[in-house]
Amino acid sequence: MDESTTIGDLKQKITAFRDARDWRIHNDPKSLAEALIIEAGELLEVFLWKSPNDVTELLKTNVEYREALSDEIADVFLYLMQMAQDTNIDVATAVAHKMEKNAIKYPVQAWKGKATNKYAA
Repeated sequence: MDESTTIGDLKQKITAFRDARDWRIHNDPKSLAEALIIEAGELLEVFLWKSPNDVTELLKTNVEYREALSDEIADVFLYLMQMAQDTNIDVATAVAHKMEKNAIKYPVQAWKGKATNKYAA
């Protein structure tokens, strides 16, 4: 459960799984980043040709769809956590630091309700 499992616990489980299979040789940061992008594409595929309403309904009514989405989220997370573990990045610290940067870059008063990028007219 998210509320009771730490990021450290997950990193250890993922690393133990990998190391038991002698897969570390395949897990350099570049290869992990490539695998992460491939899995992110598979995550996106779960949404292909579906409207937001379709997705909402499928998540409520279709166990197979919900499991497919769950599996792809897990795959993305697994590679991301392995990369963080192998590069000694503390995820909680990195997220907190990035959120501080985002708060400066996107102040509430200037960005509330907006979803544009810096290149938008």
